[in-house]
Amino acid sequence: MTAKKILMVLTSHAELGNTGEKTGFWIEEFAAPYYAFVDAGVEVTLASPKGGQPPIDPKSEQPDFQTDSTKRYFDDQKTQELVANTLPLAEVNAADFDAVFYPGGHGPLWDLATDTNSIQLISAFLAADKPVGTVCHATAVLMDVKTTSGEYLVKGKVVSGFTNSEEAAVGLTDVVPFLLEDELVKRGADFQKVDDWNVFAVRDGLIFTGQNPASSELVAEKMLTYLNQL
Repeated sequence: MTAKKILMVLTSHAELGNTGEKTGFWIEEFAAPYYAFVDAGVEVTLASPKGGQPPIDPKSEQPDFQTDSTKRYFDDQKTQELVANTLPLAEVNAADFDAVFYPGGHGPLWDLATDTNSIQLISAFLAADKPVGTVCHATAVLMDVKTTSGEYLVKGKVVSGFTNSEEAAVGLTDVVPFLLEDELVKRGADFQKVDDWNVFAVRDGLIFTGQNPASSELVAEKMLTYLNQL
């Protein structure tokens, strides 16, 4: 049996609005799914809109946010080198992979949410009956994807992502370009959530989404379960 191949797409956006602070991808939301995939024998390829080194949210490097997965990442020079050399998103082809996964962090709100290459890529995965996974702010990548009939993809779909109350808790409600929960609801999504910071992930057909950093590994596990049934 050939190994499954999963594409992971990271943000290239580093500026936290007009605050002068940095953002990027959240390490735990990359590391936990990444190791879940590779430990299951999956071949993982990394991409980002600009290619090369995607920015890491410096807050995700703080001691309070470290997990077994992030500690493993910081000790893993080989994976850090892979992260430093992501492929440009325009060069990847959905036909080469069995699934795609988007880690969060605030960065995707500024770039991947409206990135035409990403939108086309997600459409291509779904058209080929291949799963799409997102966690936390990365669920924004689904917002502007449309079906062949011109409807928003998320209309009537059960999805989760970083909630309004979680955004308020981190004090960035007025910094982010939009509130993810609100935008998904505006597009007709059946947005589901649990109490702040609890683990929560849902599946609707080929779409797998998680609420927050703690939910990233569960999304990956649900995707692996699905892929292993094929």
